[in-house]
Amino acid sequence: MRWSPESAVATAAPALAPPPLLLAVRRGLMNRCPFCGLGRVFAGYLRVVPECSHCHAPLGLLRADDAPPYFTIFLAGHILVPIVLWVEKAYQPPMWLHMVVWLPLFAIICTLLLRPIKGAVVGWMSTLGFMAAEQEAALAPQGRDPRGGTPHG
Repeated sequence: MRWSPESAVATAAPALAPPPLLLAVRRGLMNRCPFCGLGRVFAGYLRVVPECSHCHAPLGLLRADDAPPYFTIFLAGHILVPIVLWVEKAYQPPMWLHMVVWLPLFAIICTLLLRPIKGAVVGWMSTLGFMAAEQEAALAPQGRDPRGGTPHG
């Protein structure tokens, strides 16, 4: 049976029990569905698939937004900045050499880290109950807040 917003309340909650945190994050790092571990998380470089090809979990509802770039920059900075400072102190190369070496290296490392980190964030979000909140929002009637209020009042 495929997932749909109409069947979300009846079938999605029991079928999509949140996975344990470390398992979900590990599966996300490896581009695997955090729920079943078999389907892929990404269609392309960073676009999350609308649903898992194996268990049909609606992974497209898990919106990672700004967290993966933040964690990527944080991690790349903590890996490379100490090395940059050590090279500057030990060898004092000219600034143009710093720019030629470090700017491409930062760009390459961030590009390589961004996809697995985004997968890990999607896995993390699957354990925090974001799926249920997004399902409620998808089921809410147009113009109404899923908590019962109106959008502007």
